[in-house]
Amino acid sequence: MAIPPALQAMLQQQVIAQGASRQQRLQALVEMIFGHHGLDLQYDADATYTVGEVWQYRRANCLSFTLLFVSLARQAGIDARVQEVGQVVSWYQDTSQGVVYNVGHVNAGIQIAGASATVDLDRNVLYDRHGPQPISDTRAMAHFYNNRGAERLVAGDDAGARRLFAAALSQQPAFAQAWNNIGVLDHRQGDDAAARRAFETVLRDAPGNAAALSNASALYLALGMDAQARPLQQRLQQIQREDPFAQYMLGAQAEREGRLDAAIGYYRRAVRLYDTAHQFHFGLARVYFLRGQLRLADRELVRARELGGTALQARYQAKLDSLARWRASQQAAR
Repeated sequence: MAIPPALQAMLQQQVIAQGASRQQRLQALVEMIFGHHGLDLQYDADATYTVGEVWQYRRANCLSFTLLFVSLARQAGIDARVQEVGQVVSWYQDTSQGVVYNVGHVNAGIQIAGASATVDLDRNVLYDRHGPQPISDTRAMAHFYNNRGAERLVAGDDAGARRLFAAALSQQPAFAQAWNNIGVLDHRQGDDAAARRAFETVLRDAPGNAAALSNASALYLALGMDAQARPLQQRLQQIQREDPFAQYMLGAQAEREGRLDAAIGYYRRAVRLYDTAHQFHFGLARVYFLRGQLRLADRELVRARELGGTALQARYQAKLDSLARWRASQQAAR
């Protein structure tokens, strides 16, 4: 989080010297980070960088951006902290590596004139019902080292990955994400006893951790320990059934595989559990459209538009217009 001298000079000129009020400095800071005369920062999901590296490369993911923003804001006299989002709709698979990633999210929280606000690099992230929660700088550093460790793991640098996971645990010894990744690394290296210990460490402190439940049950099955795997699978299924994020992801998987009835069921359950997520309504609209249930697709698209906010309303309106044109052309063809 150290600020390079050249970036410190830019901050002094473009932010601190521009206004006495914290509100003015906040606006100037945002303009400096994203403006062409400042950092002109670009989003890069793989850019887990220090503040100095962000300055050098002008790219950042959500974690690097948050570390950058919090560091600069504090220097400018703004009360800023790192916040953690417990769960987001951000699972993806690297088919070349056979790895499914459970991606977390952090952003910056600020306090100005007694009011709280959140500064987020990705406006499309869907928070869980708890919303962003403040975390300590040491936990933020645990996220940083764990992120870098995961990158080294994917790159095949097992020794480098292990060093970085250890660095994460040095910041926070019970950091579940690092223990889970260590278990994955141990299993890849053929040390299933160590992998079991790592996954069980997570589940001892966080028995509802979905990633560890999934990994541990898969390991038990691979070892022929079906009796030990079964309760973990049941616990995972129970958690997923009450988890709108998990239901949405199961729906997306069923949609990709062409299992439209199953996709509808998953998406509808996600909507019942979390009715104000525009992404869930849009997913349901897609499968209704593919099933030819246009009236229902129309209804869900309208709801997605209502929930999507100003930035997404035009996108959803365009989809509604396209659906209306398609329906008119189908009727004309008859």
